Amino acid sequence: MSMFKISEVTPGSHVTLHYRLSLANGGEVMNTFTNQPATLLLGAGQLAPPLEDILLGLKVGDHSTFQLAPGQAFGPRNPDLIQRVSLATLREHSMLGEHFSPGDLIEFNAPRGGRYAGVLKAVGETSALFDFNHPLAGEALAFEVQIIGILQA
Repeated sequence: MSMFKISEVTPGSHVTLHYRLSLANGGEVMNTFTNQPATLLLGAGQLAPPLEDILLGLKVGDHSTFQLAPGQAFGPRNPDLIQRVSLATLREHSMLGEHFSPGDLIEFNAPRGGRYAGVLKAVGETSALFDFNHPLAGEALAFEVQIIGILQA
């Protein structure tokens, strides 16, 4: 499988880029500008699909910042994803011996394989409250991108 250079980002491109994802208040979520650039395969799920969509059509050398409306990148916050998990269930998954505090991101095994994560909000006498929304769900974000190279398989 040989790779060849193309002039703009298309689905399936390998893109070498710098990117910075930050909250509306300026708090940084991810920043490669201070270190090595990232190389991503579009469509492989390394970036949220709305962020990948922004890259489509960009050319080598492009350097832009895109403003994303609340929920545009990682979906809206869903109140149904804030759920109580019984301490018995946590014990069953041998997670109670570990020390958790509110704000911690906890990974769970899904019933049919795979994993999912939730942020611990509070621990009660019989259950713990978790938020299974993506931590950036419902957030307004800024996505700064600088395209360094584009290869197509």
